[in-house]
Amino acid sequence: METRERLVTALSALTFLATAIAIAVLVPDERHVDPVLTIALVAGFALILQVRFEFGGYFGSPEQLAIVPLMLLGPLPFVPVLVAAAGILTLLPDFVRGTWHRERWINSFADSWPCIGPVVVLALLAPGPLEAGHLEVYVLAAAAQFGADVTWGLIRNHLLDGHPVREGLRGFAGTARVDAVFIPIAFVISLAAVHEPLYLLVMVPLVWLLQLFSIDRRERYTKALELQRAYRGTVMLLSDVIESEDRYTAEHSRSVVDLVNAVADQLGVPETDRQELEFAAMLHDVGKIAIPKDILHKPAALTESEFEVIKTHTIEGQFMLDRVGGLLGRVGEIVRSCHERWDGTGYPDGLVGKEIPYASRIVFCCDAYNAMTTNRVYRGAMSTAEAIAELKANSGTQFDPAVVAAVNTVVRARATTTSAADEVRAVLASAPRPREFPAANTAAG
Repeated sequence: METRERLVTALSALTFLATAIAIAVLVPDERHVDPVLTIALVAGFALILQVRFEFGGYFGSPEQLAIVPLMLLGPLPFVPVLVAAAGILTLLPDFVRGTWHRERWINSFADSWPCIGPVVVLALLAPGPLEAGHLEVYVLAAAAQFGADVTWGLIRNHLLDGHPVREGLRGFAGTARVDAVFIPIAFVISLAAVHEPLYLLVMVPLVWLLQLFSIDRRERYTKALELQRAYRGTVMLLSDVIESEDRYTAEHSRSVVDLVNAVADQLGVPETDRQELEFAAMLHDVGKIAIPKDILHKPAALTESEFEVIKTHTIEGQFMLDRVGGLLGRVGEIVRSCHERWDGTGYPDGLVGKEIPYASRIVFCCDAYNAMTTNRVYRGAMSTAEAIAELKANSGTQFDPAVVAAVNTVVRARATTTSAADEVRAVLASAPRPREFPAANTAAG
């Protein structure tokens, strides 16, 4: 742990321990639980915490199947201490395997704060044995647990990382959905186990099934991650091929990626659609590899027949990406439509308006802006003002008006010195990426 994390965790653990001791001293034990049952509850808790699964972008655990019985059937004054002890037992295998540093045993105390709220509620309103007649108290105790959990989490995140409250609440909502499912199940089983503790064994097949699902999900996630890396590697390889064949096309594609990212931010494109959009921006001209070099590098305007050959590069690009399949197959569909016009006079399919994939409309407009503001062998670069005026003049005919407006906003907002090559490497490495486009594109303005 870093110094700040160690300090925050230590203070949290110490205050929790002091609170747990105060509860153990001040709260009378009105349940008189069998020590064997207590040991079994703690051991079961430690085993259940071993089941961990990814859920909605967060890691969850069916811990409520253990903490609810411990809270309702265990010795109430000692529940906080027992929860922390179960946490330490859970981490022992990780310490042995070396997947957790040994100094993190203190996290078991710091992470046990959520149990304080329900213990206080039960101590004040229903300290005795579990009874169905106190249902409203148990509901209040569950609410207190959620409240203590989110409060402790927000405070810890603020002290450690300074994360905004909204982000913390989003993370809590992800795991709270899992807890909300398991709490009623654990309550019903605990109610049946008041007179016959063996009913708690009903949880064993359920926990075992969850463990199997967890293993399966982990394996699937690992395979998906490997596939994702393969896609990124393929994109990088194709980028290198483009650069070896035509340096201008490679540099142009990289600049388009950069501008597309900024425009996507302006348009509020969902994160779930960003990867395909970024890959399409990077590979929108990949089909030019198949175009004869004498046409591609011609230092003059193309003839009509030569332009017909150039127009085939979108289909060639889709064909190349279709051979990879999967994610890049979908990117190929976007690449195919990157020269479709809003009024239906584009190529290769003559799509009209919103028939054109949204990502293709964004790439097309950004592609045109970048082409206009860079030097070509047969003409000089336009200024920023001239290029924007050209986009506006063709808004609603050649380009999607909403995309033109977004490009105009981004271009006029500001420019940075970030290089396009750095942007592309950030995209392909899944690193945090800048969202503005390079100052070189706007220098003429």
